[in-house]
Amino acid sequence: MPPTTDTGSTFGKAFPEPAGAPEPLPEPAIEDLRLETVLAGLSDPLRLTIVRKLLLESAQFDHPCGWFGFDRPKSSLTHHFKALREAGITRQRQYGLERRSHVRVDDLNARFPGLLDLVAAWTPQA
Repeated sequence: MPPTTDTGSTFGKAFPEPAGAPEPLPEPAIEDLRLETVLAGLSDPLRLTIVRKLLLESAQFDHPCGWFGFDRPKSSLTHHFKALREAGITRQRQYGLERRSHVRVDDLNARFPGLLDLVAAWTPQA
């Protein structure tokens, strides 16, 4: 069985925020997270893949776009990462020229218990 986080989810380890991390880019507050907005953010298979990969394969606090290994134009990836952040699913920070992302696990589990477990269990079509 996969490890559980302190919130009871059945996916990877939660990493503490590193000291000196930049402030997050603008995102909705936890009380402003709406199910229909989160579901719309997850409605694209690439965005589902991004969130699932972050949940199951993260090896550090946050990850740059290149870590995902997608063969897509940078403008397309920028759009998808922005959609995830604006929906409140991921948190992004700017490190120089690079934006790094991680899933807002605690916030999403508090607002929508079980949703991230469904995303983690999702299997992409071949």
